Amino acid sequence: MTHDVLASGGLGFLESAGPALVWLIVVSFVFLECAVILGLFLPGDSLLITAGIGLAGHASGVSHVWALSLGAFLAAIVGNQVGYVIGKRTGHRLVARKNGKYINVENLEKVNRLLERHGFWAVLVARWIPWVRTLCPMVAGAGNMNHRRYTIASTLGALIWAPVLLLLGFYFGSWLDRVPWLFPTVLTLMIVSIVLGTAFGIYQYRKEMRRPAVTTEVHDIDA
Repeated sequence: MTHDVLASGGLGFLESAGPALVWLIVVSFVFLECAVILGLFLPGDSLLITAGIGLAGHASGVSHVWALSLGAFLAAIVGNQVGYVIGKRTGHRLVARKNGKYINVENLEKVNRLLERHGFWAVLVARWIPWVRTLCPMVAGAGNMNHRRYTIASTLGALIWAPVLLLLGFYFGSWLDRVPWLFPTVLTLMIVSIVLGTAFGIYQYRKEMRRPAVTTEVHDIDA
C-alpha cells in the first residue's frame, strides 16, 4: 500500500532513488554533526527521524533501517574521533567567534566545565544536546581528556542516539502507513522542513564564520 501512496502523493522519486540516497545523506550528516563546526547548523535529529519514516515506506524497510542504524552508529563514532583529533591538534586554544550564536567563548567554556565536572557521563549525554554534540569532541581533545574513556563514552552515546532516532522514525512511519493519506503528507512536510532547515543552517554557518575570530583557553580535563 505504501508504494501506491508514495506515487500518488508525488513522492515517487523516493521509490526510484531507493535507500541509497537516504544512506548517503544520513551518514554524511551524522559524520559532520560529530566532527566539524558545520555540524552545529545541520538538522541532525530531525533528519534521522525523517529517514526512519521514509524507510518505513520501502518494501525491505526493516532490513534497511537496521543496516542504516549500524551505518549511522559507525559514522557517529568516526566523526567523534575526527573531532577529538582536531581539538587535540589545536592545543589548549580553540577558535571562537566574537558575538557568535554558538561558536562563542561562553559556549566553549560551558562545554569545558561540563567535561571537567562530569567527564565520562558528559560525553555520553552530549549526544542528545545538539550544539554540545558538535563542540564536545573538540573540547575533549583540546583538554587532553583520557582518550580511552572518551572513546568508550562516545561509542555508548552513539549507540543510544542515532539508531534510537532512526528506529523511532521507522516505527512511527509504520504506524502512519495505516492511514493512506497521512504517510505521504507527514513525510512531505518533514522533507521540506529538512531541506529548508539545512539551507538556513548553511546560511547561519556562513554568517557565523564571518564574525571576528577570538581564542579561548581550554583547561585540562582530568576525567
